[in-house]
Amino acid sequence: MTETWDDVNEQVKTDWKEDTTPFERVYEIVEQTHDGQSAAEIADRALVSEPTARQHCKSLVNTGFAETEQDGQTTLYKRHSDRVLMSRIRELREEVTRPELLDSIKEMKTEIRRYEDRYDVVSPEELSQQLDADETEGWDDLTAWRTTRQNLAVAQAALAYDEASHQFAV
Repeated sequence: MTETWDDVNEQVKTDWKEDTTPFERVYEIVEQTHDGQSAAEIADRALVSEPTARQHCKSLVNTGFAETEQDGQTTLYKRHSDRVLMSRIRELREEVTRPELLDSIKEMKTEIRRYEDRYDVVSPEELSQQLDADETEGWDDLTAWRTTRQNLAVAQAALAYDEASHQFAV
């Protein structure tokens, strides 16, 4: 007998449901949610009833793990954006040495200066107003510039966090 992908997916869902609590499943789904989702959508993905999903989502909001936004009458739940940022900062702090972090910050600042010089603008937003729709390379650079700027901010925050934590340890 040959198993289909549907059979495998159903078995994975069954195993997940048997091995976790409803709260754990809702937590996992909200942890993966960047754009708000309704309790009904979360319930469907977490294999729980809508009232159960709503109850657990409210608990996650109360602990600061999740946040809400309104879409008309519907409350949407998603992972709290500050938690995402702090998680990235902590990961960077744990995985990268201070000298590596300083070198990385220097490289990213150099890369940003190259974009500024190349396009004679001071920000990706300014560049976006100057680009024509068919300038593929420019739009690719704009995306890379935004990503570099975001990564630089996270790296600088990790460095500041590291310095602050050393001050508190003294």
